[in-house]
Amino acid sequence: MQTIGMIGGMSWESSAVYYRDLNLGVQERLGGLSSPRLVLSSVDFAELTELEGEERWQQIGELLADAARGVERAGADFLLLCTTTFHKVADQVEAAVGIPLIHLADVVAQACQEQGVAKVGFIGTKVAMEDGFFTDRLATHGVTTVVPAQQHHDWLNAAIYEELVHGSVLPRTRRRVVEIIEELWDAGAGGVLLGCTELELLIKQADVELPVFPCTTLHVQAALDRALA
Repeated sequence: MQTIGMIGGMSWESSAVYYRDLNLGVQERLGGLSSPRLVLSSVDFAELTELEGEERWQQIGELLADAARGVERAGADFLLLCTTTFHKVADQVEAAVGIPLIHLADVVAQACQEQGVAKVGFIGTKVAMEDGFFTDRLATHGVTTVVPAQQHHDWLNAAIYEELVHGSVLPRTRRRVVEIIEELWDAGAGGVLLGCTELELLIKQADVELPVFPCTTLHVQAALDRALA
């Protein structure tokens, strides 16, 4: 079994989902008392969000690259960035280490292709929706995206940072996100990407008719496939 390297803390709720699902996945695949070999470096989310607000992405990349080097020194065979938004600096992080990084957008694009979905809705933080770093990478695989209308961006960002990262899952927030997903469906989306781990706490397949692509779940499955290959 290979050792999975994780850079987490963005938020800790997200990292907890990764840790739980990696363990459940190994238990399901191998049985008995099996558990994954993991190395986790957890960063200070407050520090990163402050830098994000100041658009100091080079410094964010340096902090996450340093965390990646620590994970590599601890024996990781490959790397996961346990976040969608901070994949904005994924190339900088990957360049800092000698181990491969499993890029979330590559994993998600493959899942879309396997289900024959060429156009998907994308919901995430304001940065993830408005900056092309994630959607452009999807496009290199032939997957096009449609994001919510501009008037929803600030509200979605607030719902993620003020509610979901603190584990607060509110029915009224779920109802509004479902309405936004329905708008994406009307705009031609054949599925919806939950482009933020915390959104998976809020939205399940049973909540909407469109096929849901839970990015974290797909990322975990890709990591398990590699670790157990």
